[in-house]
Amino acid sequence: PSPFVVRWLPRVLDLGPAATAIDLAMGRGRHAILLARAGLRTFGVDGKLAAVRDAAAAARAEGLVVRAWCADLTCTPLPTARFDVVLVTRYLQRDLFPAIRALVTSGGFVLYETFTTKQPRLGFGPTSPAHLLGPGELASVLKDQGTGRGSGVSMQTPERSPGRSGPAGGLVQSLGARLFVWLFGVT
Repeated sequence: PSPFVVRWLPRVLDLGPAATAIDLAMGRGRHAILLARAGLRTFGVDGKLAAVRDAAAAARAEGLVVRAWCADLTCTPLPTARFDVVLVTRYLQRDLFPAIRALVTSGGFVLYETFTTKQPRLGFGPTSPAHLLGPGELASVLKDQGTGRGSGVSMQTPERSPGRSGPAGGLVQSLGARLFVWLFGVT
């Protein structure tokens, strides 16, 4: 699992035993299984049926339950205010940002980590600008996405990383945020 996700797990567990989590674009479930091991009621979705089956089987092999389904996130609507934790790693679909913000409950967490525009210099991995975050883009877009008329969002971001350090620093952008949404003047 991603060290970023592992570092954030203790904060997420403060939500209590009834907390729900979803791993969007979960692949074979490495993070969904980690969340389930930690006791969260875990869901996962991916566009590849074989990956979804592998994730569900790996969870069952450990005596865990990951409620997994196959769906194309480019055309499948997500529910509103349904999950206490929304996790996305190594996946970027910019038009999904408003849905991610709407998916997390007030006081819940968004944990997001994916590649930046510095990735192509390695010669492998994603190279299309459509799949790479610009500097500071992740924090900016999650903070600035509106939640509708008569509402607001407050982000607590104890950890925001512009990118991993090392010889090829800045390759990954990570954001862990606790979102507080409030409604006012709504009848």
